[in-house]
Amino acid sequence: MMQPAPELTRDIVLVGGGHAHALVLRKWGMAPLPTARLTLINPGPTAPYSGMLPGHVAGHYPRAALEIDLVRLARFAGARLILGRATALDPEARAITVGDRRIRYDIASIDVGVTSEMPDLPGFAAHAVPAKPLEGLSRRWAAFLDAAEAGRAAPRAAVIGGGVAGLELAMAMAHALRARGCAAEVTVIEAAPELPAPGAAGRRLAAALARQGVTLRLGAPAAEVLEGGVRLASGETVPAAFVAGAAGARPQPWLAETGLPTEQGALRVGPDLRVEGRDDLFAAGDCAHLSHAPRPKAGVYAVRAAPVLHDNLRAAATGARLRPYRPQRDYLKLISLGAKSALAEKGGLAVESPLLWRLKDRIDRGFMEKLRDLPAMTPAPAPDAQEPAEPLCAGCGSKLAPAALSGATAGLPAPARADVLSVPGDDAAVLRVGEARQVLTTDHLRAFTEDPARLARIAALHAMGDIWAMGARPQAALATVILPRMRPALQRRTLEEILEAASDTLRAAGAELAGGHSTMGGETTLGFTVTGLLDGDPVTLAGARPGDALILTRPIGSGTLLAAEMRLKARGEEIATLLETMETPQGAAAERLRGAHAMTDVTGFGLAGHLMAICTASGVGAEIDPEAVPLYPGALRLAEAGVRSTIWAENRAHAPVTGAEGARGALLHDPQTAGGFLAALPEAAAAHLLPELAQAGVPAHRIGRVTAGPPGIACRPGAAD
Repeated sequence: MMQPAPELTRDIVLVGGGHAHALVLRKWGMAPLPTARLTLINPGPTAPYSGMLPGHVAGHYPRAALEIDLVRLARFAGARLILGRATALDPEARAITVGDRRIRYDIASIDVGVTSEMPDLPGFAAHAVPAKPLEGLSRRWAAFLDAAEAGRAAPRAAVIGGGVAGLELAMAMAHALRARGCAAEVTVIEAAPELPAPGAAGRRLAAALARQGVTLRLGAPAAEVLEGGVRLASGETVPAAFVAGAAGARPQPWLAETGLPTEQGALRVGPDLRVEGRDDLFAAGDCAHLSHAPRPKAGVYAVRAAPVLHDNLRAAATGARLRPYRPQRDYLKLISLGAKSALAEKGGLAVESPLLWRLKDRIDRGFMEKLRDLPAMTPAPAPDAQEPAEPLCAGCGSKLAPAALSGATAGLPAPARADVLSVPGDDAAVLRVGEARQVLTTDHLRAFTEDPARLARIAALHAMGDIWAMGARPQAALATVILPRMRPALQRRTLEEILEAASDTLRAAGAELAGGHSTMGGETTLGFTVTGLLDGDPVTLAGARPGDALILTRPIGSGTLLAAEMRLKARGEEIATLLETMETPQGAAAERLRGAHAMTDVTGFGLAGHLMAICTASGVGAEIDPEAVPLYPGALRLAEAGVRSTIWAENRAHAPVTGAEGARGALLHDPQTAGGFLAALPEAAAAHLLPELAQAGVPAHRIGRVTAGPPGIACRPGAAD
């Protein structure tokens, strides 16, 4: 007998993708708590590892080397990932504000790091970049390096702040500029009269700065950041084409507005890492102040706190005893010196050597490898099979095979009612209601993201795709919601997120969410039945004519990317780009394509399958140029690696494409979720519409042409010309 799935009873929310939370996700994935729903909230799909930032700035590491892939970690941990920046927390309501959403929790943990922004320094926001968060610094430094090498910018940089982080940054900048053949001029601007690093370490750092040609300005407070440099309190201006702030990193300002106890903006936590006075809220990393054992802000403490945080989150959810975190009093500090050399300091002793840089490099790479080398998620063997069955894909990757569907619907009788104007097989049914004509469609998706609001937005847009493809305007929708077993409080939270997101998405398209149906099931599944209104004749699959241009309004490859993400093979940034595109409305594109001879939305049967449907209904053939078909970032690489969605083989068998070869040929059969429109329209109209679509923000591409002859598709280079 099938074992029932455990009921979800607690929402545990991790706010921020800091080092401690990244390690918690990894450990959670090794032994999940079945009754808890884990959520991670972070502004982006990756989080940079601060320990490798100086090496990245110096040019020793590419950006990818220091990126912690939170999408992959969240999938491994079975956590839902909400991409957005937390801006407020209400501890009494147990709610976190992310954009216009409020995420409820039973237990939460904060690990949002710190910021080096200097809002009180005039001109900083306009002309400088904070060292933390790291994302902006990395992007703008790379652009500056290219400009300096090309002679478009003077190779002058300034770092405001002479702490260890600022000194490392300055030496890395000087090294990188010289490596590009530039005459580097780097200045450290420090308000204090002496370097913060005392004794032997300070002397060695001063010598290293001199060797790198870095100018050190002590006792020189910055008064204003200008377009071409930094004005000091003395009135002197330090020239700089690039200015970074590394002085006085501070916690995110919104933490102080929570009403929770803070110390210089950081949340005060006790030995068990719970925020003082709260049994449902934890904090770790640089945004936490260890009241029982104050320590300087350093990544080593966040890393060492992670196992305790993981165990205590589980204990809080299950009623077990929490354990204390006892941070070490001191630690070995390894400081990069620009080139591949480092300074080691502990207990007042300081030594520098290239061997120490190798040690730091090994430690840093080891930390990152721990977060990348995740145990394989091996699926259970299929009955009577020697090899494990591949996991069933989500979204449109789990549709029934096209041959099975077409074979079953072919036996349906023609409509007997005079007010049913279409036959099975069109994108949507067309009904006559009085003098009006109404379009009706239904669609649902197995969850491919654990974020219910994002899933709702994409599912609503996906369902409206059939309405738009028929040339109609969305009118109303009914939702079908299937949720896994969870206690009523979690049901309500989840439904509120789904219905609010769906209502907003539908209303933005001119439709209303009019009701629906809900039930519990084995997994989250969400769908919509949508009606639309026609002003004129519907745009159907029939009507394509020889000589028509074929236009595609969105890249393909979503099925491959989602299949890879399930198997921990996709990159987080690629998945974030995909989801962002999928939740972009397509009403503007449909409006401009309403005069097409034939049109459909590209979904589960892939580009080739939906093009074959147009060819069959219109009695024509088609030629496409595979090189002209736009692909999502990462799709080609994954297809070359052999990643395929569940129904890929059935799609290929149902709509064979002559001359389709290699990974690009395979992607023609890739099932799409919330795919773009495929339209056949006259050559002259296509030439006019492509720039108009581009101006409207729709990256449409001409991918081929309609040809005379029996229904069929062939690949032909130049077919899009």
